[in-house]
Amino acid sequence: MSPDAVADRLLDRARDQDFAGYDPFDGLNSRLFNALPLIRRWPLARLAWLQAFKRSPVNFRPLVGVPRRRNPKGVALFMLGMVEQWRRTGDAALLAEARELADWLLDVRVDRTIWRHSGWGYHFDWQARAFHVLEGTPNAITTCYVAGALRTLAAASGEGCYAEVADDAALFLDGTLGRYDGDGFFYGYIPGDPTFVHNANLWVAARVAEGAAATGDARLAERALAAARRSAAMQAADGSWIYGTRPHHRFIDGFHTGYNLEALRRLQTALGVDLFEPAIDTGYAYYKAAFIDADGAVRYYAGQRWPEETHSAAQALVTLALLGDAADLALADKVRRRMIETLYDARRGAFHYQRSRWLTNRVDYSRWSQAWAFYALSFLRRREALAHG
Repeated sequence: MSPDAVADRLLDRARDQDFAGYDPFDGLNSRLFNALPLIRRWPLARLAWLQAFKRSPVNFRPLVGVPRRRNPKGVALFMLGMVEQWRRTGDAALLAEARELADWLLDVRVDRTIWRHSGWGYHFDWQARAFHVLEGTPNAITTCYVAGALRTLAAASGEGCYAEVADDAALFLDGTLGRYDGDGFFYGYIPGDPTFVHNANLWVAARVAEGAAATGDARLAERALAAARRSAAMQAADGSWIYGTRPHHRFIDGFHTGYNLEALRRLQTALGVDLFEPAIDTGYAYYKAAFIDADGAVRYYAGQRWPEETHSAAQALVTLALLGDAADLALADKVRRRMIETLYDARRGAFHYQRSRWLTNRVDYSRWSQAWAFYALSFLRRREALAHG
């Protein structure tokens, strides 16, 4: 199938499902698990239950009462893809549909009597090694992607109300997630937690920078630059970033590396600076060498051939299209063809979650796989159209 046909099928399928679905991390929404209060209160039990669902190639969610629901980040990714398609095709219905989804996102913002500004979280509780996060708790990455989708829609539609909410989200991100430790200023992932991870720090810095540019707030701009400088200074000489600073964060993976590079580029664009160009250039060269094979396969971890994953391949399309030249667009086409050939199920009209040497995990994840694939395919097609005049 052609990339356009695949993207259209993904969007039609999402519409049929009302943009709701399953997620790798939604296991704690299980009615069965929540009916066992003596077990669900234990952090290790929550973590084990969550990881069992994430890793299983069989989707047990319907059996244990995990409902299909909308995910704010997944909805934002579908919106971003719709705007990209509208820019290329001029189909006004796409813009109208993106507005409907945007209005839903406004409705599911966090309680602003508690958080003061606009933010978004996941539609499930989730347990990490370091913390337990309750459903709806605002987090950096969800808020960043939703704010980006709203700002993109505002630019396309001319409806300033969406940009105003994105500006308000920048105030939330800076005021709630900005913090100091012994090494300086950075942006955290969730409110109140001191964990430092680069992709959260850099994406928040980028969205705060966009808010600063839109409102003329010099203080916000300086704080965004300070946070970005910290991650840039922690980049390894070969251009890589480990995920974060905790002992179990010392891995290097492809889609978070792509996140970091994209965020730095968007921050520079927002503020009209080129301070991070050396970090972007070094990191981008590392990214292509470490994560993209000659046959178009995208590696999940540096130094490991498997698994191949839809999310990682989709981020590669965005990274190559955003940062690269004409040769990199050709490389992105190779990644796209490999992604469709090896991870797309034409019968279902959906992408598989993950493929290892011996096993393919075919579980259908709305945010993690389908929304990312739709956005990435749409983003690349728009970039190709611009390159070819």
